[in-house]
Amino acid sequence: MTDYDEIEDQDSQSISFDFRGYLFKVLNLWKFVLISIGAAMLIAYFINVRKQNVYRLESLISIENDQNPFFTANTSISFNWGGTSGKVGKIMTAIKTRTHNEIVVDSLQYYMNYLEEGKYRKIDIYKSAPFEFIIDKSKPQVLNYPVGIRFLSADEFEIFTEFEGSIASAQRFGDKSKTKVEMLSGVFSQRFKNKDTISLPFLNGQIVVKPSHKIKSGAEYFLQFSDFDGVVNGFKSKVEITPVGTSAGSILNLQLIGHNKAKIVDFLNATSEILSKTELKRKNLYATNTIKFIDSSLAAVNVNLDDYTDEMNSFRRDNKVFDVSSEISQISEELRQFELEKRNEDTKLEYLNNLELYLNTKTNYTNIAAPTSVGIEEGNVLSGVSKIVALAAERQNLEYTTKEGSDLFKELDRRIDSEKNVLLETIDATRETIGVRIRTLNNNIATLESKLSGLPEDEQQFLRIQRKLDLSQEAYDIYLAKRSEAAIVKAANISDITIIDEAKDIGGGLIGPNKSLNYMMALMLGFFIPMLLIFIVYLLDNTIHGSDEIARLSKIPILGLVGKYRYKNNLVAFEKPKSAVAESFRAIRSSLQFIFKNKKTEAGGADTLMITSSVSGEGKTFTSINIATVYALSGKKTILLGLDLRKPKIFDDFNITNEKGVVNYLIGDDEFEDIVTHTHIENLDIIPSGPIPPNPSELLMSGNLKALINKLKLEYDIIILDTPPLGLVTDALELTQYADATIFMVRLDYTKKGMLQLVNAKQRTGELKNVNYVLNFYRHKNNSNYGYGYGYGYGYGYGYGVYGNAYHEKDNQSIFKKIKAFLRRF
Repeated sequence: MTDYDEIEDQDSQSISFDFRGYLFKVLNLWKFVLISIGAAMLIAYFINVRKQNVYRLESLISIENDQNPFFTANTSISFNWGGTSGKVGKIMTAIKTRTHNEIVVDSLQYYMNYLEEGKYRKIDIYKSAPFEFIIDKSKPQVLNYPVGIRFLSADEFEIFTEFEGSIASAQRFGDKSKTKVEMLSGVFSQRFKNKDTISLPFLNGQIVVKPSHKIKSGAEYFLQFSDFDGVVNGFKSKVEITPVGTSAGSILNLQLIGHNKAKIVDFLNATSEILSKTELKRKNLYATNTIKFIDSSLAAVNVNLDDYTDEMNSFRRDNKVFDVSSEISQISEELRQFELEKRNEDTKLEYLNNLELYLNTKTNYTNIAAPTSVGIEEGNVLSGVSKIVALAAERQNLEYTTKEGSDLFKELDRRIDSEKNVLLETIDATRETIGVRIRTLNNNIATLESKLSGLPEDEQQFLRIQRKLDLSQEAYDIYLAKRSEAAIVKAANISDITIIDEAKDIGGGLIGPNKSLNYMMALMLGFFIPMLLIFIVYLLDNTIHGSDEIARLSKIPILGLVGKYRYKNNLVAFEKPKSAVAESFRAIRSSLQFIFKNKKTEAGGADTLMITSSVSGEGKTFTSINIATVYALSGKKTILLGLDLRKPKIFDDFNITNEKGVVNYLIGDDEFEDIVTHTHIENLDIIPSGPIPPNPSELLMSGNLKALINKLKLEYDIIILDTPPLGLVTDALELTQYADATIFMVRLDYTKKGMLQLVNAKQRTGELKNVNYVLNFYRHKNNSNYGYGYGYGYGYGYGYGVYGNAYHEKDNQSIFKKIKAFLRRF
């Protein structure tokens, strides 16, 4: 494989997602996941107990095209709305109209709420309240303020409330007008007796205690008034209407969702009842107008009948004429019949003239009386009037749901105008026919009147009065019969809307809150949210957490593992020789022997070990000191050379100064004997870096350093080079020429993954030779080193030559610490 291919292979390994590592991180954070699930379930519990129950109840209504049982060609005062299917759509639309819902809300007074204090909120008790408030609709009631009612006894109560400001919104529910009322800011309290008239700026009416309820002393309730339009809009949007079955949709299912089942029941039943009454009222509109017309005609005829009766009585009293001969009576009877017919024709003509004037001057055609009320039997007239009234009623119904100027209105207006033009032509033709009949009747009347002209004046006067009296009586009887007929038709009319199944609380209807769903959602969110957070953190985390990650990112071998150990200085291997950390450095020393054994050096030449890292803080100096210590303790003559000229550290742990060191030797100020220091550790010498120079890179490139290294190789067995971080400066690269082996320090949970790519590149180009990793802050765990934390600290680990304290030293841990350490392993 070429270098290029190797680079690609390394890069592909570095960008691939390590699902196994992610899984182990999740397992390592199981407490966090468990706490998240518990918190989510707790939130779901509080949501469930605080949310109000939500109910859905329903009712069924049927829409039929019921025919009046008294329908005949002469008495029909009904009209067709376009069949059942067309009517269903109108009813569904009417239920959602503002006008309809205003009537329902106003009839039930749903703008007034009876409340009592609950555990989490004020609860709507509706019909369960032990009292009833008789509202004075002509006076304002404050809006959106709970007015408290505290019963002091069964017959006495106290009204209390607290206002935040001096002005509040109020509404008169008679005309629905809104106003502003002045309040006294702060706490208000006033006592009243049962049925007392309450007249306050914010409350007007009477509180009447229900006799069937017992009230405890000290019981508190609340009255709260809501804006009428807001309540109407709320119910208008909540009512759901759906057709049932496929039979032209003549059965509708009404559903309503709410928190109080009694309110839902009353609203649905009131909706059906008011809808039925409204539809019947529209259906009876034709009959109602006809009855009004007949009543007005009856009143006029009745006045005439009374006048003629008085006139006849007066004539008989004054002239002593009580009867005439049979021949004269027969002529008079024929004359009366002709005059009656003429009067009927005049009435028809007057109706047609008024109808023509009404059609030409009015725009609302729903108030036209039936032509049959005056005896008009002309089929075209009857049909024309019926069609116009039906279309006018349809237009009036459409006004509740459609804006003026829409295409629906234009189409209806076009049809009304068309029917009106046809009816006006029919009126003209009918009027001509009636005119011919009237002229014939006038001729017959004139002929008969000429036969009676020879009678005495008093008899002629008697016959005239008698005829007028008889005509009025017959007209009265005809109108009375017509009215009875119209009243029967109206009474026999039934609404096309029938309640099949009224709304009723039978104990069910609960649809929310869905507690099981809430708990399930909480369980899912409580699990997946921390999983997502862990995934994001894992994805964004570019630090190294375990040996498996190093093996995946680099082919450079791991030489040894160093655990975390808290101590006062870096001389752990010397002062704590039985510790696990000291053992780990001895294991690293053993591994280095295999590397040094293969190098080619002159006889007697020292082995040189360079220790570096990517950045500061990864344990480079700590490792340098302790590896030098274990070599010295093994009898090897060892020297530790401080070549980190920018940030010297090694002198402090040996209680020496940094006044003289490598820098002084390289610039020629001091000899070798002046800069070397014999430490208190046998066989270990140290050369500190000395004062910080302005040009450290140039000094390390000088020939003096090479001479120094060559001199050290002749006098020592092992040379340890403590160098600057490889990832920050290039000084360490200048020193690789002197190193037989290189240790690159990797501190777990600290060193960035990208730094391994730097080491890989340096090794491939030959700039680093015999390089190996040493893992610092290593913590063993059964999940192959994945996750946050690695199970044990310095002195509590296993593996790679790292042994536990129990093998070397007496374990003085308490039982509590042992249990804690054991649990941390899982």
